[in-house]
Amino acid sequence: MNSHVPTLTGGGNVLAIVPQTFEETMRIGRAVVASGLAPAALIGKLEGDDAAAAVAVAIMSGAELGLKPMVSLRSFTVINGKPALYGDGLINVVRMSGKVAYLRTGCEERGGKMVGFCEAKRLDTGEDKRVEFSQADAERAGLWQTKAVVVKWNKWDKKNEEKPNDSPWYRFPQRMLAWRAAGYCLRELFGDVLGGIRDEFEVREIAEAEEMRDITPPAAAESKPTPPKPPKPPAPPSAKTIEAEPETSADAAEFVLGDFLTEIETAMAGAKDEADVEEIWNDFDAPAVLETEGHEDMIEASFAIKTRRLAQLSTLNGG
Repeated sequence: MNSHVPTLTGGGNVLAIVPQTFEETMRIGRAVVASGLAPAALIGKLEGDDAAAAVAVAIMSGAELGLKPMVSLRSFTVINGKPALYGDGLINVVRMSGKVAYLRTGCEERGGKMVGFCEAKRLDTGEDKRVEFSQADAERAGLWQTKAVVVKWNKWDKKNEEKPNDSPWYRFPQRMLAWRAAGYCLRELFGDVLGGIRDEFEVREIAEAEEMRDITPPAAAESKPTPPKPPKPPAPPSAKTIEAEPETSADAAEFVLGDFLTEIETAMAGAKDEADVEEIWNDFDAPAVLETEGHEDMIEASFAIKTRRLAQLSTLNGG
């Protein structure tokens, strides 16, 4: 009954479809988006040609590093218009270059704390390097996460919400330490291979810092308390005065927790160095204000804003 079915034969070479022009690259990008295979982290909420363009950028960036289109989609993401490699993608590109004598990454415990490391050697020049990124480094950079539940600002509902901590620094701390060490080590030792491409997490931190600098600071009247009004002069003795009712609190701005934290973060965005950060922090006096307003549980969140800005300044200065 099955005599008419052609026989399946094995063998043959499996070749990747590699576009040769920009139009072909966009065509592949549209096909990937239409098929639903485009990574969500790559296209986000983009649709149509915008999503296809993000896919095309990832494919072209990978082609410059010798990656095939579908491998590029698994290795690249685009953050704020800048292509970046995932941690394992960075390592794979270097391994595929043929210039590696050895490359080892890992995480070890030292003095009760974790230390990620990456050590590699070039095959062509003989140069070798070992870079470590410790738990203490991550804590200073404001990256280390220890809480299972964190408070996040919901920009749509304009309020803080408690959510499970989905940060990779909380879920996979050992891998993140090793990848961060690898990012520094491989960019220094194999800069010609990577062509300036950074790892995803470092690009995301830089993008957040640039986005914060673009925020327009609020008006001075909104960011700083206004001095009290001088008292009214007493009425003449001969005139009958009616006892004035005390002013209502309409003139006094109602304390809104979300707005207060946003003002701190906005002001911190304009800080150019650690001295500016400390001056802004002292002006707001966040711990005292939050305690007075009955929001002691948000004091730690205000400190996190300060710590994050200090970490971003350290990154922008090449730290």
